[in-house]
Amino acid sequence: MTAPMPVLPPEPPPARSAGATASQRPEQKAPNRLLSPLRETGKLFSLAATVGREVFRRPFQVREFIEQFWFVASVTILPAALVSIPFGAVIALQVGSLTQQLGAQSFTGGASVLAVIQQASPIIVALLISGAAGSAICADLGSRKIREELDAMEVMGVSPIQRLVVPRVLATMLVAVLLNGLVSVVGTLGGYFFNVILQHGTPGAYLASFSALAQLPDLYISEVKALIFGFIAGIVAAYRGLNPRGGPKGVGDAVNQSVVITFMLLFFVNTVLTAIYLQIVPAKGS
Repeated sequence: MTAPMPVLPPEPPPARSAGATASQRPEQKAPNRLLSPLRETGKLFSLAATVGREVFRRPFQVREFIEQFWFVASVTILPAALVSIPFGAVIALQVGSLTQQLGAQSFTGGASVLAVIQQASPIIVALLISGAAGSAICADLGSRKIREELDAMEVMGVSPIQRLVVPRVLATMLVAVLLNGLVSVVGTLGGYFFNVILQHGTPGAYLASFSALAQLPDLYISEVKALIFGFIAGIVAAYRGLNPRGGPKGVGDAVNQSVVITFMLLFFVNTVLTAIYLQIVPAKGS
């Protein structure tokens, strides 16, 4: 009889070098890093579309809307009024100094008031709503998310977007429109005071130049900007609040991110709206 052949153990697979593994990891993670901003942008637009659709869903949360409206207004009215005074003063002083150099001091009132109404007022309102109210909205929704309250609402058949997000977004929009009028008035009065008192301007020339250069579409675009900026601030705050990462620390990071993202979007949208307005509406007297 022949002796049985010895059974050899299977050869281990060849080990991969550390350099090859390290070189392959960036190739696998690079697409995810590149697609992550696009994915987040898509989710943000999806939330905006969902909020627009849920606005018309019944029942409308009237009590929640009133509570959020009062909260947003209470934390933004006084800071907006105080901030608009130095804004109007700086614009009036700068424009007044420039018109004096050009020999067109009679147009100081119209130029400064148009700058306050068209540009400064909506931006001030949006920044205050995003910094004060938007951060609070983001923190509130984020804390509810990590406590799994939103998941419990979905289990019970209640839409968190229709119940919580829609009233907050509508409240920020309405407060932004109303607050824009307050900031415009206070900023205009502040500019009038500093131009007439400190720069020894003529009250009649200040008012005459305003009536000669300003027109109603200037006020309309200001209110439209405030409405859109309020919508953006509410949507971004709600989106980051609904998607926190890493527990309580993630909620704090989400609040900071919501404010930064809102600021970036506001300045971009403001540039686009101003360019469109200047192309569509001709200047008065042209």
